[in-house]
Formats: sequence, structure tokens, C-alpha cells
Amino acid sequence: MSWGTIDTSQFDEFARQFDSQVSSGKLKTALRQSMVRVGSQTLRGLKNRTPVDTGTLRRGWELQGPTINVSEIVLTAVNNVEYASYIENGHRTRGGSGWIEGVFMMKNTLVEIDRQLPSLLTPEFTGFLQGLM
Repeated sequence: MSWGTIDTSQFDEFARQFDSQVSSGKLKTALRQSMVRVGSQTLRGLKNRTPVDTGTLRRGWELQGPTINVSEIVLTAVNNVEYASYIENGHRTRGGSGWIEGVFMMKNTLVEIDRQLPSLLTPEFTGFLQGLM
């Protein structure tokens, strides 16, 4: 008993185009360029939201990455200034009698970047994504 035939020509063409994009390195280049744009916008947002007393905390922001491997893309923003987490999340006052609210510079920047993400991706990368759909 025969169930019929399936025409896979469109899928085969899609697979060929996808493979040529991946093997040529165009996808990785477009992805890296997009992540650099996301990273620079993230760093700008973090620095703009960081309160300034001496400037040490603001100068402490740095970006690591992007690192791209088979299953993930990693872009890391770090601030190694010892009191950065206290400014971000809040802290007790000296003597412990009060509470200083956090500034949430990281949290608020990530919310903003999440909203801006489609506009931060390069046209080459968005074109590749649209070709997948």
C-alpha cells in the first residue's frame, strides 16, 4: 500500500540556502555585528544610569564578548567596583538605622535593551531570520 509521495524540493532549496549562509561565515559575521551593537547600547545605558560621585563606579563598567558557540551567545557586562551591587540593589545606611533604595541601573538597562532588541539587530541578520520563516 502506497501513502503517496512528498515533494521536498522547497525544503531542499531552503536547506541549501541555509547551509551556504552558515558555511560562508555570513551568519556568524552578521550575528557578531548585531551583538556588538547590543553591547554598545547596553554599556551606554549602564553608564548613563550609574550615579556619579567620584566617577569610579561609572568607569568600572566593561563589556566582555560576544562569545558565540554552537548553543549559545554570551555577552557579559561587568562592574568589579566593590560597592556596585550595593548601589544596584540597595543597602543599609551606616549604623544600620535606615535603608538606601537601589538604583537598578543593570535591571532598568536590560529592560530597555529588551524593548530595543529588534532595532539593534543588523539588517543582514534580520534578513537571514526572515529567510528562515
